[in-house]
Parts: sequence; structure tokens; C-alpha cells
Amino acid sequence: MSSVSQSRPWDVHRLPSAEGRTFLVTGGNAGIGYFVAEQLAGTGAVVVLGSRDPAKADAAAATIRMRVPGARVQHLRLDLADLPSLEAAVGELDVDRLDAVVHNAGVALDDPPRLETGDGHELMFGTNHLGHFALTRWLAPLLSAAPAARVVTVGSFAARSERLDLDDPQSRRDYRPKRTYGRSKLAQMSFGFELDRRLRAAGSTVLSVVAHPGGALDSLTPSRPPVHVAGPGARLRAAPAGLLVQGKDAGAWPVVRAVLDPEVAGGQLWGPRVFGLRGAPRREPVPAHMADRAVAARLWAVSSALTGVDPLLGR
Repeated sequence: MSSVSQSRPWDVHRLPSAEGRTFLVTGGNAGIGYFVAEQLAGTGAVVVLGSRDPAKADAAAATIRMRVPGARVQHLRLDLADLPSLEAAVGELDVDRLDAVVHNAGVALDDPPRLETGDGHELMFGTNHLGHFALTRWLAPLLSAAPAARVVTVGSFAARSERLDLDDPQSRRDYRPKRTYGRSKLAQMSFGFELDRRLRAAGSTVLSVVAHPGGALDSLTPSRPPVHVAGPGARLRAAPAGLLVQGKDAGAWPVVRAVLDPEVAGGQLWGPRVFGLRGAPRREPVPAHMADRAVAARLWAVSSALTGVDPLLGR
């Protein structure tokens, strides 16, 4: 990948080459993940769409190829809600190294009832956090084989107002969908920061970076049929909101920068420039509750017990 000069500002429309590199984007068939994959495909990299739905992944890959001539896009069947399947899924990756994984896929529920994965975990916590926690373990050898790989965790603005309850991590006693979603994203972000601390302590060349899309609305997102179709009426009605938030294409910018920019360091948080809600990507200070090492260490222990694996211990 070509270096970006410190004297030239990062340009979201002129990304550096990533020819010869391979990136995995979980949930790359829709939403933020689709636009991350589309933008990364334009750098010359091989982009693997991690998706449990082959038809949706095929549609996304075809759309990317139509917009990015020569794009090299593949599909990996990946179900983060099915923890026992992840080791075999990673075994299907036909690569000898992985230059970055974007932990993007997620579930967001607005209403009860509380749902569980097949493994008995609350669906949002189990998919958004535990699935990526376990996936990191199985990807570890491929990431370590790359000269400077990155784990990029996609967080959410919703995590800022939440706090983890590690006595009830799966919301068995008090389930409120929006709060549970926010906590699942906070768990992801806390894990991303703790992962980097442990990677540094182990002397690893792999970096862990956290990014978030700010306020990203479907109604402000450009059409990518059949992946996403934005009607003119919906876009017109949403236009005033564009003063504060943005579409999912722009929401992908901080994530893409976290993957590509050689100036990005492990343990950093990246988000949109304007109030953390919209605009070009910039580095943000890490909120204190996300940087709490004691909470993160306890979350790691709880997650390891629930998944049966440890991302850095090889079990």
C-alpha cells in the first residue's frame, strides 16, 4: 500500500492502493459493511464479504463489480450467531494471510421479545460481541501471518450513553432492546481497545482499532440496487437531517481509514469530524468508560467463558 504523506490530508475519494492485500468485512453484504467493502474494493485489494446469506452476498458482490471495474470480491459464509461454526468457516478462507478484518456485522432489535442464538446467548450480545470475539481467535493465525494486519471494530454512537452490566451481560433480568443493543456495541468497542493492549503486551505486529459511523441513515444513503434502493421521496424528506447526520456511504469513511491509513495506530478511535455524527473521518478521544481497563479485563474473562475461546491464547 502506498504511503500517505503527512502533508496531504486524507481524501475519502482518493484512497491509497492496497493491491496484493486481503480484507474480510463481516456483514459486507448490506448497510455500512457494503459501503466499506465497495470502497476497499476500489483500492485493488481482495475483499471478502462475510455473510450468512449467499444470495445477498452474491447480489452485493455483483453490485460492487458493476461500480468498481476489476473489483476482486469473494464470499465467505459466516454466521456470527453460531459460535461452533466459526472455526470451520474460517477454514474455508483460501488465503495464507489476512491483512485486516472489519468486525462490522450486527443485529439491532427495536422491540421485545428477547431473542437468543442457537447457543443460548442473547441475540444482539451474542452476535455483535461474542461472535466477533470468537471469530478473532480463529482468524489470529492468518492475521499474524500478515506483516501489519489490523482488526477494525465498528462501534456505535449508541455506546456512549451505556454502561456494561457484567453481572447480567445477556440482559436476562432486565431486557430493553435499545439499551441491550447499545451495550452490545459498547462491549465490542471495549474489546477492541483491550485487544490492542494485549497485542502490544504480546509484542504482536497486529493492531486493533475502533471506528464508528456517526449518524448514518438509510434515507440519506445513495442507491445501490438491489442492495439498497433509496426512493426520491424518502431522500427529500430526510434532506434536513443531512445537516446533522449522513448516509451509510459516508458512515463507512472512518472504518475505511482505520483499515488503510498508515498513520493510524492501535488503540485509537476514529469517527466523523462534525460532532462525531457526520463528515470526514478524524481521530477521537476514547471515552473514559470505554478505556476502563478493569471493566475490559472482566469483559474479556466473561466473553472467554461464554465462548470457550481466548483470542490470544489459541484455545
